[in-house]
Amino acid sequence: MSSAPHVMKKDVHLTGRDLMGMVQLRPSDIGKYAIVPGPKERLDSLLKKIENPIKNFSFMEYSMFTGTFEGTKVTAINGGRFSADTAITTEILCNAQANCMIRIGSCGALSEDIKVGDLIVADSALRGDGVTPYYVDEKFETVADKGLTESLLEVAKATGQTIHQGKAWSTDAILRETREHVGKAAQKGAIAVDMVTSTFLTIAQLYKVRAAVILAVSDNVMTGEMGFMNPMYYMAEGSMISIALNLIKKLEGK
Repeated sequence: MSSAPHVMKKDVHLTGRDLMGMVQLRPSDIGKYAIVPGPKERLDSLLKKIENPIKNFSFMEYSMFTGTFEGTKVTAINGGRFSADTAITTEILCNAQANCMIRIGSCGALSEDIKVGDLIVADSALRGDGVTPYYVDEKFETVADKGLTESLLEVAKATGQTIHQGKAWSTDAILRETREHVGKAAQKGAIAVDMVTSTFLTIAQLYKVRAAVILAVSDNVMTGEMGFMNPMYYMAEGSMISIALNLIKKLEGK
C-alpha cells in the first residue's frame, strides 16, 4: 500500500502577514519612518528621544513602539542582532507597509584606516548570512536605497565625525571571521562586517521599502583591536540615534 506524498497545503507555512496578525499590528499603527536598532539597550536610548511612545507589541524578545518626533510619527523596534531574527522583524515592518526604514547598528572594520568610533554608511551588502539564500539567488545584488543613503550621508557628515561609505559583509559565523574568510570579503570590496545588514537590506529591497544602514565601528578585524569598552564606540552609538532623527527632520523638510 503506497502512501500519499507529503505536500504542504499552503505555499508558505508562515508569512510576514501572518506575523502581523499574531502581534495584532495594523499598517495604521506604525509611523512613516521606522528606526531599527539591534539590541534592546539601544532601543531604550532611542525611546528617550521620541515623544509619547506607545507599545505596539512585544513578541519574543522584541518590542515595537510608535510615538512622534517633532510632529512626525516614528516607529522604533529592536530589530535583532542576527540574520534570523532580523528577517522576522523586517518582514513585520515591510508587511505593515513601513515607508522608510533606518537601521542603526554596529560592526567590525575591514580596513586598518577605519577606527573604533568611526561611522560606516552601508550602501550595499555582501551576503554571507544563512537567511537570504532562501529569498534570492546568488546573483542578486543587495543595495541600500540610493536617495535615502545619500541623505543619510549628508546628515552624518554634518556631525563632523569620521564617516565611511561602502559595502558591509554579513555573516552568521562570528567566531569564524578567519583570515581566509575575511580576506575574501575584503577582496570583494567589503569595509565592514556585521550579522544583520544583508538580511535587512535584501528583504527591504524585495518589498520595495526604502532602507538605509549606519553602523558604529566597535572593533577592527584587520588590526585585532577590540573596542567594545572604548568610550569612542559608545559615543558613536549615541550619535547614530541623533543622526537617524535628524535624517527624518531633513526628509520632512524641517
